[in-house]
Amino acid sequence: MVTTDIAQLSRECNAWRETLRSYRDEFGQLKNRLQDLAGHQTNRDVLLEIEHLDNQFHIQLINIHDLKQAIKFHHRRLDQEMAESNNGHLSDDTTTDHERLYNDYQQLENTLQEVKQEFSHFANHIE
Repeated sequence: MVTTDIAQLSRECNAWRETLRSYRDEFGQLKNRLQDLAGHQTNRDVLLEIEHLDNQFHIQLINIHDLKQAIKFHHRRLDQEMAESNNGHLSDDTTTDHERLYNDYQQLENTLQEVKQEFSHFANHIE
């Protein structure tokens, strides 16, 4: 890889982390909205769905945090390799890690969209 490719990978890492920060904020708001909706419910099935969604929000917030940290670590590794390299090349491991993180990022985004849709459907149903 050449130096400009490293800059591109760095920009991708920054964009992923920014998007994950937005998801973290959004899921925190959805969790609060779920708690507001839960206050008025007595139906056992509805309460079970609330518990399920609350657990999903909790799990996904952890997943967001973990992936954000992995990307941050990877970004530091990019910077370190760039500083140590005279020719601007990355190791194969770093390139492979970037591809793996991109796949993890896409997978998490899909999961987050599914959870958001599930919550939206539920909220529309009980409101």
